[in-house]
Amino acid sequence: MEEQKKKIPNTTITRNTAEFSQQTDNIYETVAMLTKRANQISVNLKKDIHKAIEQCSSSIEPVDEMFENREQIEQVKKFERMPKPTLIATEEYLNHELIYRNPAKEDQRERRMEELEDRVIAEKEAQQ
Repeated sequence: MEEQKKKIPNTTITRNTAEFSQQTDNIYETVAMLTKRANQISVNLKKDIHKAIEQCSSSIEPVDEMFENREQIEQVKKFERMPKPTLIATEEYLNHELIYRNPAKEDQRERRMEELEDRVIAEKEAQQ
């Protein structure tokens, strides 16, 4: 529910795609990362909605059903007014609040570093 505390616009905004590829150097990786984060946020919001609705429906009496339905409707409306998960994920990304990690790129970097180390060692041995 901490997403509620942030000031995130509830409407779609035209964005500069160059900003999106700064951290990852690839717009497609950025979109994939934002998609995964939006899915995480969506799952968390869904859990929060179900908790709020369950708290409203504590009694089972038919007389109270109308009152409970109103409370449940109010809870759902509150969540509907919140920004969509994609907007939250985008805002987090632009504010550098997301940690980005690509294991494939990390493996490539490690292999390059090992190759460089091997070359340096070979050059030193050749000089001696």
